[in-house]
Amino acid sequence: MAHFKRLVTNHPTLRFAGSVPTFGIVMHTGRRSRRQYRTPVNAFPTTDGFLIALTYGTDSQWMRNVLAPGGARVVARRREYRLAHLELVHDARRQGVTLPMRLMFRLVGVADFLSLGLVSQSQEV
Repeated sequence: MAHFKRLVTNHPTLRFAGSVPTFGIVMHTGRRSRRQYRTPVNAFPTTDGFLIALTYGTDSQWMRNVLAPGGARVVARRREYRLAHLELVHDARRQGVTLPMRLMFRLVGVADFLSLGLVSQSQEV
C-alpha cells in the first residue's frame, strides 16, 4: 500500500499539501543518495512546532531520513519552517490533532506521531 501511495497519490497531493489545513510537506535529504525529497504528510501546528501523524509507522523511509542528522523542513499553510528537536510520540488518545482527524486516525489505527520543534520560519512560499 505504501508503494502504491508513493507512486499514485503522493504526486497529486504535493500540489495542495503545503497550503491546506491538516496537510504539510516534509522536505528531507536521502541518507545514502543525498537526494532531496518532498513527502506529503498530515501536519498539525503546536505551540513550538508541528506534530506529524505517522500513518505508515515509525519505520518509513522518510522517517529514517528525517531522524538522520540535519533535521527537516516543513511547508505548511504556505510557509516554510526549519525544524529540529525531533521526538517520537505515542498518543493513543490522539490529543494533538483536530477532532475529525482524531476520529479518522482511530479508525485506521494511527497513534504514533513525530513532534518537531521550530528552529526558524521562512517567508511565504
